[in-house]
Amino acid sequence: MSLRLRQMVLIARNLASVVDDLHEVFGLEVAFRDPAVKAFGLENAVFPVENQFLEVVAPIREGTAGERYLERRKGDGGYMVILQCDDHARRKQRVTELGIRKVMDHEEHDFHILQLHPRDTGGSLLEIDQQVGGEQLDGPWMPAGRDWQRAVHTDVVRTIAAAELQSPEPEALAARWSEIVQLPVERDANGHPTVRVDNAMLRFVPDTDGRGEGLGGLDIRVANRARLLDAAKRRGCRIDNDVVHVGGIRFRLLDA
Repeated sequence: MSLRLRQMVLIARNLASVVDDLHEVFGLEVAFRDPAVKAFGLENAVFPVENQFLEVVAPIREGTAGERYLERRKGDGGYMVILQCDDHARRKQRVTELGIRKVMDHEEHDFHILQLHPRDTGGSLLEIDQQVGGEQLDGPWMPAGRDWQRAVHTDVVRTIAAAELQSPEPEALAARWSEIVQLPVERDANGHPTVRVDNAMLRFVPDTDGRGEGLGGLDIRVANRARLLDAAKRRGCRIDNDVVHVGGIRFRLLDA
């Protein structure tokens, strides 16, 4: 059973500001703005990161779930982890076995969405999707639009290597995600519990910034560290050693 880290979602109060930071600091280009998210009171922008995606959403009206999330987590930050599978029916069966509620369970002829309730998963919104005919990673991916490939730039950032989920109880959170995705809990070099999917790692760490449980960071492989850091300084982004803070997320820089 294939399982890949395909799309990471950030949430912001001001979409344009975070979009500009991601473009200037990481050299990324917007491939798609999905009009369908307006139904949820949101606007968005989707950037390809080689054959993965970084999406930013922002509330456009009051009283939305997104606005409440921003208040709960004290500002911009991580919102959702989207995994790509090749066996959606089996993933749905597993979720049912565990008694996990579904926020969204929708199937189109070529794209299947399974979004899980964060109170049942912990950590963040977790979504497991299948793109029929999208087995090749440079092929179709419906949330990124029809021609996302034209917007790929890898001269500064190459790939997303890990998602970092923080929690007061990282061990318990890792165990919960492990049973959902049916992959074992391992340990990284620093002793943090991790779950390894085909192309990346999910890492579970203590909440040390006072923002509570959520998607707190991403590891990215970079091709031009000097250019990235120079742009981050010009944009006024906080830089701590090998970590750049953009959109309320810790971006840990790894060599490509």
